[in-house]
Amino acid sequence: MLIVRWVVNTLAVMLAAYLVPGVYVQNFWSALITALVMGLINAIIRPLVVLLTLPVNIVTLGLFTLVINALMFWLAAYLVPGFDVHGFWAAFGGALIFWAVSWVSNTLLREEKK
Repeated sequence: MLIVRWVVNTLAVMLAAYLVPGVYVQNFWSALITALVMGLINAIIRPLVVLLTLPVNIVTLGLFTLVINALMFWLAAYLVPGFDVHGFWAAFGGALIFWAVSWVSNTLLREEKK
């Protein structure tokens, strides 16, 4: 199940690169590594950042989480060679696509367990 989610997230990164101007993936292997790094970032760093920015998140009714997601996407671009994001809005759009594909795949995989 973990491998399936990893491949789906890899395809999400490639879809973001295809749809959002300013997001570039050199090849499939770069997208695969990016999906792995995004998983690690979302598991380790993102919860800490969300906790530290909780007052801002409360004031903005949770919308600041979208900014956090964009920054995490941008961080992945900084860490992974072959994956580039040019600008905050490209990171924002890429993070939205990555989130949407991940959400749909998680929903479908969750239903499959039943």
